[in-house]
Amino acid sequence: MMNSHPLAAKVATETLNIYLLIGQSNMAGRAPYSEEEARPLPGVYLLNSENDWEPASNPMNRYSTIRKEISMQKMNPGYSFGQVMRAKQPDQTIGLVVNAQGGTSINQWQKGGEFYHEAIIRTRIALETGQLKGILWHQGETDANDPDYLPKLNQLITDLRHDLGAPNIPVVAGQINSSGDYLFNQIILELPRLVTNTAVVSNAGLTAMDQWHFDHDSMLTLGQRYAEKMQALQAKESKPGSE
Repeated sequence: MMNSHPLAAKVATETLNIYLLIGQSNMAGRAPYSEEEARPLPGVYLLNSENDWEPASNPMNRYSTIRKEISMQKMNPGYSFGQVMRAKQPDQTIGLVVNAQGGTSINQWQKGGEFYHEAIIRTRIALETGQLKGILWHQGETDANDPDYLPKLNQLITDLRHDLGAPNIPVVAGQINSSGDYLFNQIILELPRLVTNTAVVSNAGLTAMDQWHFDHDSMLTLGQRYAEKMQALQAKESKPGSE
């Protein structure tokens, strides 16, 4: 249950648009950020370790119940995603549930495992004070050449939608760094054809600090692209006659 303190009471009086952010290291956040980017984002909240909402600031993955050591948690796509979503809908309040861990395989995220369980539990807690509006998934570095990745992601999305009581919730996934000729970056593009109300964020023009981890500017762009894809799915969903 949410704790009772002034911030929680304030947030509870508003309608939070809640987003679940899960995946591996780029979703956990490995990009450096400035002093300015360490300040809280207006109108954007983060679910903390006390199951309360606090103003969202970097590093967004610090309250993940499955994360690696705190020193590894830096800027993830949630920062610019929250900025853009709030700017697009300034009358709405954004709530982020960030629960990622670096170095994980999609096999570890399947229903029945710890990562899946924690994502469901934390999202259900968040839903006491808001409405789930979307899921962001950025994972694939560990499975860069797995030809069976897409069916596994399909099952994960199906299970998340069912267990969160949101059968058509928008889901946006992202391509990984293009430093290698990874099978993943081709097959992930098929996700919208296979699974309804999904979209894929392109890695075009993005650069990384190493083999896998997007640098500061690219991480900001990545989050913006996630927001744009999410907004497009939500707009489609709200049109009369849309499925």
